[in-house]
Amino acid sequence: MLGSKFSYKPDKVPIFKRFIQLHTATLILLSIIFLSSIIVVGWFAGDDRINEIFAQINDWQMHPPIWLKVPRIEGKYLLLPTVGLLLTVFVVMKISPQPRIWSQRLVVGILIILTLRYVLWRSLSTLNLINPLNGVFSLGLFFAEMLMLVNSTIQLFFMLNIKERHREADVKSLAVVSGSFLPSVDILIPTYNEPVFILRRTIIGCQALDYANKRIYLLDDTNRSKMRGLTEELGCHYLTRPDNSYAKAGNLNHAIAKTNGELIVVFDADFIATKNFLTRTVGFFKDEKIALVQTPQSFYNADPIARNLGLENVLTHEAEVFYRQIQTSRDSSGSAICAGTSFVVRRSALEKIGGFVIESLSEDYFTGIRLSAQGYRLVYLNEKLSAGLAAENIAAYTTQRLRWGQGTLQTLFIKSNPLKIPGLTLMQRLASLAGLLYWFGNISRVYFLLIPLAYSFLNVIPIRSTAAELLFFFLPYYLVNLTTFSWLNYRSCSAFISDIYSLIICFPLAVNTIQVMIHPFAKGFKVTPKGIVKNRYTFNWNLALPLIIVFIATAVSLWRNLNIAPESTQQITGINLVWLWNIYNLILIGITLLILLDAPKPDMYEWFNLQRIVQLRVGAQNLWGVTTMISEAGAEIALTQKLPVYLFAYQPIDIEIIEENFRLTGEVVSTGFKDEFPTVRVRFESVSLNQHRHLVEMLFCRPGQWKHQKAPGELHSLLLLFKILLKPRILFDRKVGVSAMTVSQI
Repeated sequence: MLGSKFSYKPDKVPIFKRFIQLHTATLILLSIIFLSSIIVVGWFAGDDRINEIFAQINDWQMHPPIWLKVPRIEGKYLLLPTVGLLLTVFVVMKISPQPRIWSQRLVVGILIILTLRYVLWRSLSTLNLINPLNGVFSLGLFFAEMLMLVNSTIQLFFMLNIKERHREADVKSLAVVSGSFLPSVDILIPTYNEPVFILRRTIIGCQALDYANKRIYLLDDTNRSKMRGLTEELGCHYLTRPDNSYAKAGNLNHAIAKTNGELIVVFDADFIATKNFLTRTVGFFKDEKIALVQTPQSFYNADPIARNLGLENVLTHEAEVFYRQIQTSRDSSGSAICAGTSFVVRRSALEKIGGFVIESLSEDYFTGIRLSAQGYRLVYLNEKLSAGLAAENIAAYTTQRLRWGQGTLQTLFIKSNPLKIPGLTLMQRLASLAGLLYWFGNISRVYFLLIPLAYSFLNVIPIRSTAAELLFFFLPYYLVNLTTFSWLNYRSCSAFISDIYSLIICFPLAVNTIQVMIHPFAKGFKVTPKGIVKNRYTFNWNLALPLIIVFIATAVSLWRNLNIAPESTQQITGINLVWLWNIYNLILIGITLLILLDAPKPDMYEWFNLQRIVQLRVGAQNLWGVTTMISEAGAEIALTQKLPVYLFAYQPIDIEIIEENFRLTGEVVSTGFKDEFPTVRVRFESVSLNQHRHLVEMLFCRPGQWKHQKAPGELHSLLLLFKILLKPRILFDRKVGVSAMTVSQI
């Protein structure tokens, strides 16, 4: 029995050595900060040697190389590089609406060249080191930019190759469908505090999988009698343990020791698989070098940010960029990330590395790292084969991101550090470096909010440039990036919306990054709350307070700049930049504050726009209609005939969904009109287990039902943002609360 051989034993390291190991990165960081502080203090104090060094650097900035000087031509001709490059990328995107290998390489190549050109200009021509005050802010802005540019440039290099495995999955699935390759599969569902109704549909979804050789285990980390009863009712296995040490990783390791399937599938408590999940993934394991197959995380509820803005059917989930763009580009270099749910892993490979990594909160990520270091392959199948619950409010969204950030940053303090663990390739280490830099980028994001204030209140000019230089060096870099951003991420997000997402929790993430670097294991695992129900708008003051302060300061800054009389051409350029920067920040912060106002969510069930022909029986009468919305608890039906006078609220009714050959009983909750059609809202009653299974399979388990939604383009996104500022949801969409309350009665 494979399971009987498995026993997780954490590495035992002497306390002193462990302390030194965990804090090496912290000591290096503090040393850099300390040395930088000494230099800054010496510069302000007038130390001759330091003054000489910065005076020499400033002289170089004043006299850059000849190839970094703007051509002496009329201003309108300086726009030619920008116009030419924009026309080129527009033509490429028109010919290739979806990135292909040739088109993506061409666009990425242009972006890499423009980025390098911009970095050279910024580093050799724009730093203002005329005095310590200007120098500190100018260098600070430069390094904040470089931190983000290094990350984005690494991502661009990965995007020179993309990997899609749809055809490979088609071929490999044939052996599974024919029955010639059917390894035993253990499906593990770890749970901590999720409600019963969420776990019920997850288990039902796993039982509906088109794969016979499987066993399903609910891993209850709180030893709840309700969960034990649920497994008995549904007919799956129940596992618990005496404590919940090492959180999810410990729970999984405990279960692996008590099971013996050749393959292990992990689903988070809220994720429901489509019926073809195993037939599409198991075939890859015919290759003995493949240890893990990861699939995307999609979601069946609205993103909390989109919902708070009233754009549920317009914006895509934030995670789409990661799963559409980053995972596909990393897969080509063997750097795909294990994302914690909706993946299949080979038991023998997992045993070889000692089980799921317990050193960090991101047990999934580092387990993948260890598998790669042992020479195994991790592959990414970009097919939506499951769906789960996204964070249901901004507080839950923040909790989730802080945990992810802490878990990833713990890279620097653990044995499984991908930057130094033996066995990884250079590209795999670069991919991990990009992941680290992403979280440090939140510090840069905060700095970008504050730097215009330094100009206004301290008379600091952080970038020394002329209007001609901005047109020649900055504009082509910025506009080409802006134009191709959405195309490169497969229409999953626009640049403006991406800025909104990064701004929402940049302050807590920046603080979290600093805290982790000082005390990486201070915070334990926090489960993202699920099954949240609330009937009113609530404002997240904790997240809003720093943004409100910056908003007020930015508004004052803009007012001051409008009343400043410029004394030089350089100052005119600075004022113009700060005006634009302040206005942009005010718009983004204003929208972010609206996002922090959580819209009501009075129903614990998710409603789907699913059209099915139904026949209703009310007494001796038959009515025909089509469902417009349906959930596990009820349905809204548009009738194809006039609303009968005898149909009234709380009247018993029989419902038959024709295409599904499926019958339910219920009662009418309300009647009305929608798009000129009479409608009936029905609450299901006395739903049996078999009926609930049918409902779950119809709503969540249909192969191919989770589609890639296209996000709005840049211009459309900009118009949406202005519309939201002028018509905030809380003032102009009050009917949402009313309609949601009506639905919750069902």
